[in-house]
Amino acid sequence: MKKKDIGFVRVASAIPVVEIANPKVNADRIIALLEKAAKENVKIVCFPELCLTGYTCADLFYQRTLIEETRRQLCRVNDEASKLGIFALVGAPYYRDGKLYNAAFVAGSGSIFFDTEVDKQYLPSNNEFYEKRWFTPGFGEKRQIFEVDGIKFGIEICEDLWMPASPSDEMCLAGAEIIFNLSASDELIGKEAYRRQLVRQKSATNACAYVYTGSGFGESSTDLVFSGTAIIAENGSTLATSERFSFKEQLIIADIDVQRLQADRLRNSAFIIGNQNPNKKNEFETISLNNHGANNIYSEPSDVTRTFAPHPFVPPEDEMTTRCNEIFSIQVGGLATRLFHTGIKKAVVGISGGLDSTLALLVMVKTFDKLGLPRENIVGITMPGFGTTGRTYNNSLNMMKSLGVTIKEVDIKPACLQHLKDIDHDLSILDVSYENTQARERTQILMDYANKIGGLVVGTGDLSELVLGWATYNGDHMSMYAVNTSIPKTLVRYMVKYAALYEMDEAAKETLLDVCDTPVSPELLPADDKGEISQKTEDLVGPYELHDFFIYYTLRFGFSPTKIFFMAQKAFDGQYDKATILKWMRTFYWRFFAQQFKRSCMPDGPKVGSISLSPRGDLRMPSDACSKIWIEEVKKLANS
Repeated sequence: MKKKDIGFVRVASAIPVVEIANPKVNADRIIALLEKAAKENVKIVCFPELCLTGYTCADLFYQRTLIEETRRQLCRVNDEASKLGIFALVGAPYYRDGKLYNAAFVAGSGSIFFDTEVDKQYLPSNNEFYEKRWFTPGFGEKRQIFEVDGIKFGIEICEDLWMPASPSDEMCLAGAEIIFNLSASDELIGKEAYRRQLVRQKSATNACAYVYTGSGFGESSTDLVFSGTAIIAENGSTLATSERFSFKEQLIIADIDVQRLQADRLRNSAFIIGNQNPNKKNEFETISLNNHGANNIYSEPSDVTRTFAPHPFVPPEDEMTTRCNEIFSIQVGGLATRLFHTGIKKAVVGISGGLDSTLALLVMVKTFDKLGLPRENIVGITMPGFGTTGRTYNNSLNMMKSLGVTIKEVDIKPACLQHLKDIDHDLSILDVSYENTQARERTQILMDYANKIGGLVVGTGDLSELVLGWATYNGDHMSMYAVNTSIPKTLVRYMVKYAALYEMDEAAKETLLDVCDTPVSPELLPADDKGEISQKTEDLVGPYELHDFFIYYTLRFGFSPTKIFFMAQKAFDGQYDKATILKWMRTFYWRFFAQQFKRSCMPDGPKVGSISLSPRGDLRMPSDACSKIWIEEVKKLANS
């Protein structure tokens, strides 16, 4: 497994204790932090603004002695960083062409060190700030981003972040995936919360990683206090933060998933259009660091400390109720709109007693309540077949009764037996024809009954089933409007539980919770000797939690099998071994490609999350694509 296949870069935010106007001591402390970072396999370290002198030197910045000593110590930091094989973004006052700049440099860049100068553009000179007294703004002087091993990063300094059109916006449009901010932001009441929000939002808006490092202990407290705030954010999420008001040096570390950022940008044409806009001056010089100083920017897989949620579609516990309510509302909104525009006032759904049909029925009930239509206009049809068990059958009836919908029962066994006889099928052969006969018979009943009453057939299949093709073509695959098509199996269970606890009355609660505990099954094969479910879906196609993990990272980010396997091993550590993960990963890729023909003609349904399979929108994929290179990669992983 190669480092670049995984695509993580380890970065750090380092806050030294500064000594005002003593570049030698400050350089010593910076180098000590770099040595510490190198032992942690960090590749890029960001230090605070003007950290070689201290931000609060004030009129001492006019002193030639300070400026010349700062230059000498800059060179020393660059040499030491190059020896350590690490990049360090260091802030210092820099005299050039008769002007003094508040600058940042990429130490560790070897012989091109002074070519890496980035000057602060927006110099605050209001309230407690007087930077224009000493420094010249860097507008038009140096417009550059840096590239190493195919990864690009940009640098802005403190106030640049707070501006309406920050330099980082243009850097990101020019290709920078990571932005480093060297800062010296003092503390005021409420400022910290705003600062954190600003960093997170900037990383989200630009689909980038944002590494913010603020000055801390040691800066002058004549009028201001600096808390030592450090924040590492990635695409709207905070990965790491420092301890504020610490009297000690700090080093916070995070692994940046560069491939994830690249995937988000690839799907967002604004990054391409923005960079090509003739009205924008996005011309940046790209300085390559590949042949200077440090290299091998990617982290070893064994070094990556990021954790991955095993159920990426499922909201965190503290957000569960809010998210489920929002999802439920989107489903209800979609179905309500379809009924309103068609003028249809009745609906039909097949109720099996399983999770998917239960969620669909709950959505229908809330939709009819919202539209002011009687629940009796919902016809729930239970259609027991060869594999129906008492548990699911009774749950179907109890649920429909408690929800007040119209109940209809049609035993499909006689019709299926007649059909199998008509096509000369041996009844002792329980093959795909035997199973699909039942699924298509049920769909025919639903469609014909809907025609009879002038109703709409609501589909029940979920996203996971559609990805795997676990639906009978023109059977349960087909409906007139499908409300669950954007909801994966791992989330359906939580949705039903949410509805039981917060949306429905006590009469339905007990049955709904029992549905949540029922094994997932199409019940197309006869029950076992105890009358219990014999055909369990996860025994046949694999655990849905694994498949949903594969689905999320394949469709949301386009990650390779190698990277998804790496992440799955961490997410399911102690639960599934290597062989099990790869076995079902191969099944996933094979079924995903082979079953696209079913998705190419799937019914309408509402998109509720970042992933949808609609051939009219999110997933435009040929039905005859080849899965070979993906499956070959899985085989290589199995043999490694």
